[in-house]
Amino acid sequence: MNYTLELNTQEPGSNLVFNNIVFDSFKVNIVERHVGSMRSRLKLNHVLFKVRTLDNELINTKAGNGRIKIKGDDFEAYQKAAQVLSSYEYKNKLINRKEAEENYVHFILRLVISNYQL
Repeated sequence: MNYTLELNTQEPGSNLVFNNIVFDSFKVNIVERHVGSMRSRLKLNHVLFKVRTLDNELINTKAGNGRIKIKGDDFEAYQKAAQVLSSYEYKNKLINRKEAEENYVHFILRLVISNYQL
């Protein structure tokens, strides 16, 4: 399945980070909320994601909700995957970028499949 990964589309000085994964027939919007001041290191507080059609129509979950909050073990796994994408090694191409991106996308795709009826 083809995808395009759009990372870290945020306003400067904001504690919100917007990531998008655009597939052939749908897209996943990921919203990260960080806490802390800009002087100190920001800490990831919670992550929400929602699935939309390419026409920006919201797709509801199996439970009828519009979005999913990543919790528990999935939250810790998300932190690790997202941390790789914001690392010095990733930004300076010292690691295999395609593999790091695929790990992130596959993790999100697993959550989408388990929570949405596509």
